Amino acid sequence: MTDAQAGPVPALAPGARPASGYEILGHLTRTGWLDLYDSWSEQRACRCVIKMMRPDRHDDALLRDRLLQEGRWLRTFAHPHLVRAYETFESPEPLVVLETLTGETLSHLIDRLRRRPAASDVALLGVQLCSAIHYLHGQGLLHLDLKPSNIVVDCGHAKVLDLSVARPPGTAPPGVGTFCYLSPEQARGGQLSAAADVWGIGITLYEVAGGDVPFERGETADEPYDASTADSENDNGPGVRHDWYPQLEQSAPSIASRRRLPRALASAIDGCLGNDPSARPTVPELAAVLGAMLPRQGLRVAHH
Repeated sequence: MTDAQAGPVPALAPGARPASGYEILGHLTRTGWLDLYDSWSEQRACRCVIKMMRPDRHDDALLRDRLLQEGRWLRTFAHPHLVRAYETFESPEPLVVLETLTGETLSHLIDRLRRRPAASDVALLGVQLCSAIHYLHGQGLLHLDLKPSNIVVDCGHAKVLDLSVARPPGTAPPGVGTFCYLSPEQARGGQLSAAADVWGIGITLYEVAGGDVPFERGETADEPYDASTADSENDNGPGVRHDWYPQLEQSAPSIASRRRLPRALASAIDGCLGNDPSARPTVPELAAVLGAMLPRQGLRVAHH
């Protein structure tokens, strides 16, 4: 653990027991308001991930409620492309126990791989993301923060993480999500629909296929922002709010400007990144187009 990760408040040390039956093995990462730990579950005799608030954020009731809500959702949901939660604790401090995922985050894979993934792999990833997001939409939620760092892939099987800014469709303040991954309507604020997550699928596939996002990253970290849980005067809650978003000033350049792809795949990715939400494909429409690019066996795997 580096000093930058630890910040001014130390993380829990290995051996600590934040809840009955769980032991901290090591610190994984720190965000603007959370710590994630590699942990051991005595009941299950397996490793797990504990997600809990940073020590300096314990008094923030809104963030506490958001963490516990995410845990309740993930305990209830069951989908092969969505991370599972085992337990949620309110005391002695709020935390969520998640399954340990093997594999790597897409963001790490993008940085590590010398060659961009094959078009068929991009299409398969898209089908799996559509499957997870279609399930979430059926539960009445928008994810609103799809990006490579929130997706873990192991042997071609993707799992979506992090419902920390998820919410039902409806009106939202400007900037909910992560700066360079926001749909224009998320950046602008107002009415959000399933089309915002279609954008999230598209921009994720764009980065996987082309190597980077279509817009400037700016000076931000890649942390999500949610105005409903951020302090307006000292905005170091779930992320950083901005007054300028490139998505509101320019259209996403075609993926063809970054890489040659089969026409159907390029058209599908570009279609997800239309400025008008009503012009984007629906999640089932996108899944059908991407699924048609896969061999029959790959399609069965994607829908398993």
